[in-house]
Amino acid sequence: MNWGKVFYIFFTLMSLTTSAAFLYEHSVVALFIAGSVNVISTLMKIGVRNVLSAELLAGSLVADLHLIPAFFALQFYANTPLAVGLVIGAVVANVYTIIVSMIESGKEKADF
Repeated sequence: MNWGKVFYIFFTLMSLTTSAAFLYEHSVVALFIAGSVNVISTLMKIGVRNVLSAELLAGSLVADLHLIPAFFALQFYANTPLAVGLVIGAVVANVYTIIVSMIESGKEKADF
């Protein structure tokens, strides 16, 4: 079992679920947690050398660039609609990352 992959999939799923939690309850704390977990997920993907590692990192960076401005929009400008829109974009990016991870896992299994 590839523990590095387990951990970055774990953090990607955590980012997705905490982003979904923010969409349910518009809390700045939930948004901060989602952004923090996603940044950790991005940092874990930096050294990965897989077939689709560039796509995984790009998806995670896109989610970061949605969650961080969403936090600032909600915390400092109290612009909830903008924050919600940005978090929806982050959710889409995280779903993309999970789909790419599943494709990559399928490719690894096909090589054996």
